[in-house]
Amino acid sequence: MQEERRLAVLRAIVEDYVTTEEPVGSKALVERHGLGVSPATVRNDMAALEDEGYITQPHTSAGRVPTDKGYRLFVDRLTTVKPMSAAEKRAIATILDGAVDLDDVVQRSVRLLAQLTRQVAVVQYPTLSRSTVRHVELIGLTPTRLLVVLILSTGRVEQRVVELAAEVGEADLADLRTVVNRAVVGEIIADAAAALRGLVVASDDNPTTAAVVDVLVEAMSDHRSDERIAVGGAANLARFGDHFDSAVRPLLEALEEHVVLLKLLGEATTGEVLTVRIGHEGPYQELASTSVVATGYGPGDEAFARLGVVGPTRMDYPGSMAAVRAVARYVSRILDEA
Repeated sequence: MQEERRLAVLRAIVEDYVTTEEPVGSKALVERHGLGVSPATVRNDMAALEDEGYITQPHTSAGRVPTDKGYRLFVDRLTTVKPMSAAEKRAIATILDGAVDLDDVVQRSVRLLAQLTRQVAVVQYPTLSRSTVRHVELIGLTPTRLLVVLILSTGRVEQRVVELAAEVGEADLADLRTVVNRAVVGEIIADAAAALRGLVVASDDNPTTAAVVDVLVEAMSDHRSDERIAVGGAANLARFGDHFDSAVRPLLEALEEHVVLLKLLGEATTGEVLTVRIGHEGPYQELASTSVVATGYGPGDEAFARLGVVGPTRMDYPGSMAAVRAVARYVSRILDEA
């Protein structure tokens, strides 16, 4: 009973500090929250929480603020992730359903996350090497020129124009399209590239087949987007004021370093696993005043990449966790249907 009451006091302190940006006193807790105990009992509970390292007093005669340990207990004791409101769900559907390609999905997602959470949003582009081939299209532009379109399971689309040494007819083009798709659809990139090279051998080095295979293998080996990320909402840092000044500069510098942001997001995991790194739990000491909420996304049960938000430890964890999970689910669904 005493432990449950102290957890309720800690929860109230976290919620008030996130809302007011000011240290929280026992009188305010009694007035704002129906804790059902006297101010003296609340003061005793706050003293116990402070002794255990869950809250601290920044200044003499000031109220208390949560520590990293306090935020961690608060997050770990969340029984469920806060549900999104109907308006928030409509906003997600409206914004993301209008996306036309992978780049558009990522850019819309990062803007949406920044708006929903009022934090800095980070979205990693899906990793090419883990994706599979969904379809290859061969389109005749002229008798000696083809447009080759590679569509991957991540939603990524690669297009290449191929100049042929000799003219190719519609029937031969249709046959080649069938052979190529039969060899690569459903295969991961590495296996698909190997299968394509086998087609050249099987065709006795047919120049048209060789030309198409060359551009497809080149498109599949283009890993430039594997570490691409999109960042949005940097202006949200301005609203945290003096309480976050010491962390703003290193965080702004981190936003310029994609490798740093990828490490902050962590490794992509399957399913709907949310990762919450609080303060000193992160990989960079200079960012010890920040927290990260992230999760993996991808079609089906695959997690090809991660997305999340970065902000001060004094963030709305339930709201941020709900938004990150909801956007990841929606993006995964879009990629699954693409």
